[in-house]
Amino acid sequence: MSSKSTHTEIFYKPLANAGIVITRPAGTGGALAARVRALGGLAVLLPGLSLRIAEDNTAATKALREARDAEIWIFSSPATVRFAFRLLPSLRIPRKAHVFGVGAGTALALARRGITAIVPEDRSDSEGLIALPELASIRGQRVVVVGAPGGRDLIAPALRRRGARVERVHVYRRERPRLTQRHFDAFASARNPLITLLSSAEALTNLVALVPRALLARLRGQIVVVSSARLALAARSQGFTEIVQAKSALARDLLAAAQTAIARHRL
Repeated sequence: MSSKSTHTEIFYKPLANAGIVITRPAGTGGALAARVRALGGLAVLLPGLSLRIAEDNTAATKALREARDAEIWIFSSPATVRFAFRLLPSLRIPRKAHVFGVGAGTALALARRGITAIVPEDRSDSEGLIALPELASIRGQRVVVVGAPGGRDLIAPALRRRGARVERVHVYRRERPRLTQRHFDAFASARNPLITLLSSAEALTNLVALVPRALLARLRGQIVVVSSARLALAARSQGFTEIVQAKSALARDLLAAAQTAIARHRL
């Protein structure tokens, strides 16, 4: 490595002095916060969700065991992968089965378990997954959709209309986060430019409901990085105006979009 590239690597901090608001579920933002700090930014943890294991974990574990013969497995998020294997560490998906994930983050979580997943390339959401050609002709096939209760619930009905035998397995549940004054004080002390990283519409709804009015006004007046076009629309409907769309919900893509936004802000 040349001395020039070494100098750049050591001293160039593309997020220097920027406050980066991390809205990932409580307890899951640590790795992203470390990456923000490594890039010179101030990580502000403001979780938009709290994730809990399935309320009836005995029934969920039994459902996972009984689903082993399914021809198609669909995992709706990285959290889905984590909780499924927490409930059933011995979970083995047959090699002949086709595994799908909603987004690159889910595919990465599955890859860490040695499972190759098919994911949509153009959009990381339910619509993108439903549009995959591999799911076009599935009449009579057994499909297991692993996820959580609630949400938009688009996948199962769409696949049933195509003649598939669809089963849902709820391995976790989403709840509102427990935000404290500590969260709000850290947020209030962060300097501008302030950039919020957002990859969940439900997290956005929760934060709008829970963040004090003055802090919410500041949040709306700053930059928000979203992981999809659908989230961009949701953010705009909630009063955000400076919206940057990342390539995906992966940390590297959210941070790349944040760096681009900061560079433009400083011009």
